Amino acid sequence: MSSLKDLYKKEIVPKLKEEIGCKNVMEVPKISKVVLNVGAGRSITDAKILEQVIEGLSRVTGQLPKKTKAKKSIAGFKLREGMEIGAMVTLRGDRMFEFLERLIGSALPRVRDFRGIPATSFDGRGNYSFGMKEMSVFPEVSPEDIFAGYGLEISIITTAKKDEEAKALLTHLGFPFKKI
Repeated sequence: MSSLKDLYKKEIVPKLKEEIGCKNVMEVPKISKVVLNVGAGRSITDAKILEQVIEGLSRVTGQLPKKTKAKKSIAGFKLREGMEIGAMVTLRGDRMFEFLERLIGSALPRVRDFRGIPATSFDGRGNYSFGMKEMSVFPEVSPEDIFAGYGLEISIITTAKKDEEAKALLTHLGFPFKKI
């Protein structure tokens, strides 16, 4: 069991219960899943690129990614419906907490000129999404790898009903939000 999961159960849940005003421990917001998505548009011309992106994403997450396909055709990009153009991974449970621990503890501090993640990227229903320009900030990926230059979109899905509750949860978990 990861230490972030232990911290959540032992310290954060009681703090959030009091802070939000929940009557029951089950009402306290929690993270239900983390979805990572990589768009590799250059894979239209070279299929090896997508395989390299999948390999990099599996290194970062410890789980085999699923290939994503184009939903519609765009002639200007030479893209046809059904072409494989990216990869995604859904993390739950212990793997999710291990990934979040590595994200907060080692990946985000390695981002060049890092001043925090935007506090405005909530969707109105308690979920949070942000992007990273390179996968190379993760210790598992060396900057020399070809796929290291690809961006990564991270979506954190919570059980919170409001953005304020979700922000309180993520702040207690240690997410470094930008000071406004």
